[in-house]
Amino acid sequence: MFGGAFDPPHLAHIAMAKVALETLDLTELHIVPTGKAWHKSRVLSDAEHRLAMVKLAFEKMPGVVVDETELNRTGSSFTIDTLEALQAANPEAQLCLIIGTDQCAAFTHWQRWEEILRIAIICVADRAISAASQAQLDVFTASLNASPSMSRQGFLSLSMPPMAQTATQIRELVAASTGENPDLSDWVPEAVARYISQHHLYTVS
Repeated sequence: MFGGAFDPPHLAHIAMAKVALETLDLTELHIVPTGKAWHKSRVLSDAEHRLAMVKLAFEKMPGVVVDETELNRTGSSFTIDTLEALQAANPEAQLCLIIGTDQCAAFTHWQRWEEILRIAIICVADRAISAASQAQLDVFTASLNASPSMSRQGFLSLSMPPMAQTATQIRELVAASTGENPDLSDWVPEAVARYISQHHLYTVS
């Protein structure tokens, strides 16, 4: 499972998915757009737009399933609920949760994070992160080393080249453009860039 707001999905997301598929020998990789994100201070773009962009970005990638579970769920969207649903549907499967180092830094703040560790291997992809996130990650790593209940055996590292693209930067780039569509070729797939332009996403009205 690889979840996220995907607002928008970008090239680093795609690279993470490819590394996971190639490294982990997965039967399927479920790309799961977030529904109601309890941890986000901003309002996400409409679910229909984020789902459409995810399909454009990932749907033709072999082994990928675009999973609408969280978009169809009422109320706040928690990773543990989605993992439990996947486990119930695939009782013989070993679940893997794909996250970036930025998400790993805040992992102990996730809903029922201890239960996530019990049912899924946490696969952490190297991502450029802020100094504040790095400090959080250092605290998390120290806790992991010190606590017998937080075994390193439940974590795998996914090696990938540093990719600094973030959805925040893309939204800011589009919002700052004046009249002309910005060049997003270094940020998102071409089809996603066209969708953003056609639907006037992230522009300031």
